[in-house]
Amino acid sequence: MAKRKILVVDDDPTMVKLINVNLKLNNYSVVEATSGEQALDVLESDVLDLVVLDIMMPGVDGWEVLKRIRGNAETQEMPVILVTAKTQDSDVIRGWELGADEYVIKPFNPLLLVEVIKMVLDRSYDERLERRRKQKEKLEVLRSLSRPRQEPVT
Repeated sequence: MAKRKILVVDDDPTMVKLINVNLKLNNYSVVEATSGEQALDVLESDVLDLVVLDIMMPGVDGWEVLKRIRGNAETQEMPVILVTAKTQDSDVIRGWELGADEYVIKPFNPLLLVEVIKMVLDRSYDERLERRRKQKEKLEVLRSLSRPRQEPVT
């Protein structure tokens, strides 16, 4: 079986190297990008199995890259794992809204990230769609809980 090819996108070269080394030790092929612009170029020119994507990058950020992945018929079903230092609930929710398959918060254990990647790659297309559907349902519940209550008019 051919090695699965993963795009690792982060503006921090140390983070890219850390993820790259651990993926290669687990028999994955790795393509690196250190900006959102580079990631979009790679996505246009290469066939990939998964994207590991940082959010906070100068220029085209991870949010925009994820939007473009989901908006392109050729890449819309490609699994994307966000790996970021953005820890607010609103950031996690935004990641789900934009279609991230998983959301991993930095700092992280590189071995656990590899396990998350394996898990996502092992999911079938239908399982990924069902997971996204459930995420959207959870988001609706969270939104309804965060809306201000309106007092009944008497």
